[in-house]
Amino acid sequence: MKENDVVRSLAALAQPIRLRVFRALVVAGPAGLTPGALTEALEVSATGLSFHLKELVHSGLISQERQGRNLIYRASFDRMNTLLGYLTENCCQGEACAVDGTAAACGC
Repeated sequence: MKENDVVRSLAALAQPIRLRVFRALVVAGPAGLTPGALTEALEVSATGLSFHLKELVHSGLISQERQGRNLIYRASFDRMNTLLGYLTENCCQGEACAVDGTAAACGC
């Protein structure tokens, strides 16, 4: 992962509503959520949510797919795991890591 992509991803998450949206999509898994479900679950306005979804899509952390009349948003687990890998690539200075590596990746 390139440094500019890491910065873009972290910047997208550095806002409370976007972080909440991303976490909700991670919890939803591959099925994803519609904007209506997100506005209801997170108690945010539809217009505000639209802006935040656009920023998350632009960062590559989530994807958007049209299914009939609905838009479905999903967390990009590959991108998330790549970001986590980049952040932890050199942890513990090459020594045995004290952190359980299974928590650092999602197999969804």
